Amino acid sequence: MTTIRRVPAVLGLLLLWSCNSLDVPDLNNPGIESLETNPTRVAIANAATGLLVGGRGGPGGYGSSNGYVMMLAVFGREAYNFDTADPRNVTELLIGPLDGGSPAFGANLFALPYANIRNANALLHGVNKILTDPTSTAGLSAAEKEATTGYAQTIQALEFLELINTRDANGIPIDVDIDPTGPVAPIAAKAVVLNHIDSLLDSAQTHLQAGGASFPFPLSSGYTGFNTPATFLTYNRGLRARVAIYQNDYTGAIAALAGSFMDTTQAFTRGVYHTYGTISGDVTNGLNDPSGVKIYAHPSLVTDAQLKAGGAPDNRLQKVDSFPTPKTVQNLSSKYFFTMYNSLSAPIPIIRNEELILIRAEAELGLGNLGTAVTFLDEVRVKSGGLAPYAGPVTAPALTDELLYNRRYSLLFEGGHRWIDTRRFGRLLTDLPQDPSALGPTVRFSKMPFPTNECLARATLPASGCTPEAGN
Repeated sequence: MTTIRRVPAVLGLLLLWSCNSLDVPDLNNPGIESLETNPTRVAIANAATGLLVGGRGGPGGYGSSNGYVMMLAVFGREAYNFDTADPRNVTELLIGPLDGGSPAFGANLFALPYANIRNANALLHGVNKILTDPTSTAGLSAAEKEATTGYAQTIQALEFLELINTRDANGIPIDVDIDPTGPVAPIAAKAVVLNHIDSLLDSAQTHLQAGGASFPFPLSSGYTGFNTPATFLTYNRGLRARVAIYQNDYTGAIAALAGSFMDTTQAFTRGVYHTYGTISGDVTNGLNDPSGVKIYAHPSLVTDAQLKAGGAPDNRLQKVDSFPTPKTVQNLSSKYFFTMYNSLSAPIPIIRNEELILIRAEAELGLGNLGTAVTFLDEVRVKSGGLAPYAGPVTAPALTDELLYNRRYSLLFEGGHRWIDTRRFGRLLTDLPQDPSALGPTVRFSKMPFPTNECLARATLPASGCTPEAGN
């Protein structure tokens, strides 16, 4: 894949991956063309399960050492990548500029999400074409078609959300279900992209509500409790609430949460996860690094943690432990490592109950309901952090600080939340430390550039995104 316009034709091949932990049959048959032109029930099931494989990705995927979680954690000063085999983890990701010609660094996190969007479009075309006949191996029931459509649109929405999270003000293409030989898809502005994601999630809601009792395909163990159309819809609504707070749509966030799985009486870990495994043909969790070869926690996590009544740190700091001696690369140093992903098969959260409660707190804060915001903040602060109930000023600025503190430690190293949060609150330059390195002070990036080949495919360059990102 060299340009966005080629995503529909080429990157659908990622649909052909197989994954033992997902119980996926041989995805080499059928190919993408037969799925769209002569779909069968088996092909639809394989394609649907393949979207889970594409969503977590392989090398460069969601949980790899240069994937979504890791790179956004570096940008958000949650983590360092001290891989001495590739100094660009410091020289580019922390010093800059971000280079659009480097698909593993500055231009990363672009091709794989679009591949999965293409896969989902192929699945949707197949669903539209397949017979409405549940008695045949060549057909699906009307309800199964609805369920599959809602599922695919939700997966697409998540991929678009992760794409715009990385490109932010640069925007991204969204009209990518097009003729691969035609003009490239235009770049849509961030606000347009978020509205498109809203539309996908809301359309998916309608289809899932008509989706009957079960999906006509299996989901991974990461969807335990969310593997029927009705329960999957609560996941969809959680994503919708996340997008709403990114748009400052606090009323919309609360409405979406009402249909989600948010529940202050349930485990905060309850949610949807990417799963990994060590069986041949599966993908391992690349964030598992117990010996400290390259992945280190940022030292500020330790120094910034609030203290419990007895003087011990916030319980959420148990996600971090320390080595006897630090590792130093380019004058950057840390002795801390993450304990969260303690095996190669450890799952990585996509969205959890704890985040939904914090979204509710943010929505109440945004609506000026400060007392109610404190109530939901304390649900997390006390139960997850082990801290005393909030006793600071009940003002919007003070509660914003408290919200961001709790989001930082509750959602640590899960999905780039701190980078996204400090950016959307306009606090990149005030909240993220400018660590002194051997190459000079580190910079704070607000967005990533487009791949160089994406820019070369355009007769007219977009206003931004086609030059290296220098940061501040």
